[in-house]
Amino acid sequence: MIKQTLAALLAFAAVTAFAATDINKANRAELEALKGVGTVMAGKIVDERQKGSFKDWTDVQSRVKGIKSGKASKLSAAGLTVNGEAFNGSAVATKAKKEPKAAVSKASKSQ
Repeated sequence: MIKQTLAALLAFAAVTAFAATDINKANRAELEALKGVGTVMAGKIVDERQKGSFKDWTDVQSRVKGIKSGKASKLSAAGLTVNGEAFNGSAVATKAKKEPKAAVSKASKSQ
């Protein structure tokens, strides 16, 4: 009985320790509590969020100076999410690579 209770308490503690923090819902203090987010970064996030909620990680990377793929990966590992989604570097890289090609083909068609 004691072992089961202890195991349940440890499991609960582990879950709460690694609880996700959503970038669109967290206050400044919650953002600062994440490893890798200091007062300056938290301020940038909150300032940009006042202009509108972040849609996805690509939106975060384009709007918050200092967050690129490497930083986004570290923040996600620390528990930061965007609309409940963890950072997926390959999806963001693929989307970023596709956008310039579309712009180039549109530009060449208009000439």
